[in-house]
Amino acid sequence: MSKGTVVLAYSGGLDTSCILVWLKEEGYDVITYLANIGQEEDFDAAKKKAESLGAKKVFIEDLRAEFVEEFIWPSVQANAIYEDRYLLGTSVARPCIARRQVQIARQQGAQFVSHGATGKGNDQVRFELTCYAMYPEVKIIAPWRIPEFYNRFRGRKDLMEYAEKHGIPVPVTPKAPWSMDCCEVAMRLDGWPRLTGSICIHTGVPVKVINVKDGQSKDTPLGIFSYLNEIGGRHGVGRIDIVENRFIGMKSRGIYETPGGTILYHAHLDIETFTMDREVRRIKQGLGIKFSEMVYNGFWYSPECDFVRHCIDKSQENVEGKVQLSVFKGQVYILGRESPRSLYNEELVSMDVQGDYDPCDASGFIKINAVRLREHHRLQGEASSNR
Repeated sequence: MSKGTVVLAYSGGLDTSCILVWLKEEGYDVITYLANIGQEEDFDAAKKKAESLGAKKVFIEDLRAEFVEEFIWPSVQANAIYEDRYLLGTSVARPCIARRQVQIARQQGAQFVSHGATGKGNDQVRFELTCYAMYPEVKIIAPWRIPEFYNRFRGRKDLMEYAEKHGIPVPVTPKAPWSMDCCEVAMRLDGWPRLTGSICIHTGVPVKVINVKDGQSKDTPLGIFSYLNEIGGRHGVGRIDIVENRFIGMKSRGIYETPGGTILYHAHLDIETFTMDREVRRIKQGLGIKFSEMVYNGFWYSPECDFVRHCIDKSQENVEGKVQLSVFKGQVYILGRESPRSLYNEELVSMDVQGDYDPCDASGFIKINAVRLREHHRLQGEASSNR
């Protein structure tokens, strides 16, 4: 008798292929689900592999457009960056992937969902909080937190032995016992000429990208982001090697590549400072940090994250314009900007033209702050003399 149906978030790699077979051994009917969010993947091969290992059904879902519009664009509006360096590519992808997994589980009448995230990482939290938010009755099978599983598979060697025993083809070897995304270990950056273009932004969202050299342009969300990923990737833009603080309480090393996101981060930040009121931006900066922490920690579908997203979206009403920039050898250079909503007044700030500004107006501001600073240092002096 079957214990029930489980929808497994499947990658086709070593871990989830072994988990698929293990779940069958445990008495479950397994439906596999693979999300296409833009990664280089042989989806047909992954489907055939899952079917050969006994999956009852295989779902391959193209989520690229909704990933960009519903998850990446809000992150661009927020200038989302975790601990000052990480642009949250993986963190933003998980709620998108898990949302579709839950939808499939509901459609197929599955009582369980499962994933291959380790018990030490952030992805387990991101997947499971999304599942519980959208399907409260669901039961989650997390093999890497089940003693019977992790005591049996203490490392990649055990998984590879299990795979060999059960006829599971794997793309790893004992000398390189890991799976990895398609990437290059080293890349020469001197073979690509400097590339100059412009990005048009409306309400904080990219609406068009133009390559100045060849006139090529993209004006759909997926087209824009894919093109910037391609261009940025050629120039090594957005590659970082960092140590970050995981939600579960440990530090980890991560090597990330976010070329399109890095270009958009710089472009959006530039036009935002050009068009947004100073005090609004101060508040919005704090909201952006909070948003980044919530997304990193897996709380995309929480009420507090929903509230913050709405506030950030409101702040973007006047963030509109065009940014000229270039990319070259790993760097993004801002060359200029223009906007019908600009708050910059060249005449007002000029040393040669007074415009509508009376320099005497600065006196009151200076006096107020001078009193505050005098009192601060007076109290500090008194405290020191009393020690």
